[in-house]
Amino acid sequence: MTDSGLASVGIIGIGTYFPPQIETAADLVARTGIPEEVLREKMGIRQRHVARDEDTVSAMATIAAQRAIQQAGIAPDQINVVISHGSEHKDHVVWNAAGKIQHNVGAVNAYAFEMYALCAGAPIAMNIARSMMQADPALHYALLAAGSRENDLINFQNARSRFMFNFGAGAGALLLQRGATRNVILGASALTDGSLSETVMLTTEAVPSGDAEVIGEVRGRLDVRNGDYMADRLGETSLTNFVRVIREAVEKSNATMQDIAFVGLVHMKRSFYLEILAALGVKPEQSVYLEDYGHVQSVDQALALELGLQQGKIKAGDLIVLAGAGTGYTWSAVCVRWGEQ
Repeated sequence: MTDSGLASVGIIGIGTYFPPQIETAADLVARTGIPEEVLREKMGIRQRHVARDEDTVSAMATIAAQRAIQQAGIAPDQINVVISHGSEHKDHVVWNAAGKIQHNVGAVNAYAFEMYALCAGAPIAMNIARSMMQADPALHYALLAAGSRENDLINFQNARSRFMFNFGAGAGALLLQRGATRNVILGASALTDGSLSETVMLTTEAVPSGDAEVIGEVRGRLDVRNGDYMADRLGETSLTNFVRVIREAVEKSNATMQDIAFVGLVHMKRSFYLEILAALGVKPEQSVYLEDYGHVQSVDQALALELGLQQGKIKAGDLIVLAGAGTGYTWSAVCVRWGEQ
């Protein structure tokens, strides 16, 4: 039980999947016109994974989910709810990817739905699942899964979308348990600046010359509208809002900023990543920079957890913060107390 008397909810399984095809910074030089050193050092793209035709959002999310279920050591038919928080650039439009993932993994006793907050989705999905499980004693296990291949929608000749050149493909999943005594999810916070809601959109103007407008069932490419306003507004608010949601999540966890032991952030340009860590009072050694994966939408948090554990940066008793920001524009954060409670 938590201090509030509600049932605790913890992470008992983590899984990721990344397509075998890789593009390095050197591979991107000709396509972007950007020097390799700038791609690697400034934009933080050492390499990224690129999806094949068979690597659909639901297929990648399924593999990540199966790995999380295997790590958790439960049977798929024990899962009560499946939440997909991945990309809207998925197998089909106007379609529930969660149902396909639920079917693929064999969670025959679960219901499935999607929630969408772009690259801020994972902390919000974790908070939604925790709240649902605390409110409904029948929800013993929840599967959160996300896949993304939004790099398909980038025109590398469009300078307006340059900040999205780091997009990569892959999937992540978390298996949550009601009443868990380890890796317990704590406080969460999120904030949206709706004045930026129409700054990043699909447009046909961003389609490369000679390419088809339609990819699968999607028309256009990701583009930036009113870029000057977006740049000015984010320059004024993004760092402040990252720190705000993280601070609020920490405070809701009955902790202080000095208690933070590890931070898992979405991939972004290296300088801003380091600026956020400095503002939090966290050293780079207390985080992982996703330069070998790029930005994989709301997969980044599961990946950061997995890498942090593999690299020995997360230990029992640590206060973990997972944070993201997604166009729209939303900032989100959630805290986890790692290890047995």
